[in-house]
Amino acid sequence: MSRQQRAELDAMVRRPRPEGSGSVEELRAGFRAMMAEMIVPAGIRTRAATLGERPAVLVEPAGTPKAGTILYFHGGSYVVGSPETAMSLTGNLVTRTGFRAFSVDYRLAPEHPFPAAIEDGLSAYRALLDSGEDPSAIAFVGDSAGGGLTVAVCLAARDAGLPVPAAIVAFSPGLDMTRTGESMDSKAGIDPFFTREGMAHTGAMYLAGRDPDQPMLSPAICADLTGFPPVLLQAGTNEMLLDDSTRMATRARDAGVDVILDVTADVPHVFQAFAGVLDEADEALDRAALFLGQRLRTKGSVTPGRSVDLR
Repeated sequence: MSRQQRAELDAMVRRPRPEGSGSVEELRAGFRAMMAEMIVPAGIRTRAATLGERPAVLVEPAGTPKAGTILYFHGGSYVVGSPETAMSLTGNLVTRTGFRAFSVDYRLAPEHPFPAAIEDGLSAYRALLDSGEDPSAIAFVGDSAGGGLTVAVCLAARDAGLPVPAAIVAFSPGLDMTRTGESMDSKAGIDPFFTREGMAHTGAMYLAGRDPDQPMLSPAICADLTGFPPVLLQAGTNEMLLDDSTRMATRARDAGVDVILDVTADVPHVFQAFAGVLDEADEALDRAALFLGQRLRTKGSVTPGRSVDLR
């Protein structure tokens, strides 16, 4: 554990954040600029792909990938972000596990509010299944809003009668659009990225007037998680969304789901993106990779079918 690194990181990120009340274009540009500073590991190769009806980026290790697939959902409050902004996280998981990852470029609000992102995630998962991929060799992984999608898309898949994936890994997930967690207030000012006002601004774009008190928007407080696969939740103590993870862990446990709640002290939202800068980020990614390696059943390999278009 490096207290000096954590203190230096906290000082570095305490600057104007793109989650505030700016225009959508300003928010997206600011987020791209911030995430461009993250270190993308060497030893990966990327290709454009299509999953379902959405573009995606296929990220593979430089060598022969192991059989198994990570379906990755990027963060960005459902308003900003892309597979490129999450490349540090996706690339680090690929190099650590040896699995390939498809990072989905799902539709964003306000142009495409709820439930567009969930629909795109479900379509991507269907495409993997249609291509011949066994669900026991697929994991849903995501950060922030994308962490929320890991749960919402799994709910949608289960409710549609599809088999659930082998595992879920969520980094600092947003799992309560009602914003009623105690940490929303207790971590205000401590969180270097978010404010309640900023979350309300982007949240309104995604909600578009919909009631947030429903399972697909606030699974940590109202979803039935029966039949879910094993879940790993990673969060930091310096984030307003901390209680989204703690309450989700309790809800999963009560539903008979295998769940690991992995909380790191004095680190911010999606601290794993700072791999190569913060020791705790690398250590957390190592734990996530171990979890994925233990959970994915990787017999054989996948031959992409008509629904997975690599170009």
